[in-house]
Amino acid sequence: MAELDIEVRDENNVAVLGLRGDVIYGDTNEKLRRAIREVLAGGKSNLCIDLSHVNYLDSSGVGELISALTAVNRENGTLLVRNPSDKVLTLLEISQLSNIFDLEFDRSKASEA
Repeated sequence: MAELDIEVRDENNVAVLGLRGDVIYGDTNEKLRRAIREVLAGGKSNLCIDLSHVNYLDSSGVGELISALTAVNRENGTLLVRNPSDKVLTLLEISQLSNIFDLEFDRSKASEA
């Protein structure tokens, strides 16, 4: 069974959700959805989803990213997707979603953690 750990921290008034594990159909994508809703309910509308330690993201995980973008836009906020792995980036590019997300790449931070 896949596991997902989520660490929420504040970086310059941006709620950063640091993910560790896989985001796949079932418990892990539900856990991500709940974490995003809690952050938004707490009054934060600028989010960063840090994928530095995500090994695998399936179509339901992509769906959660799209849902997060929709929810953030509704709150007039921003969503940044940080450090997608090469596999995740390829998935976003093939599905032509890399153009709708603001992507940030900082490989030095990814290797430190």
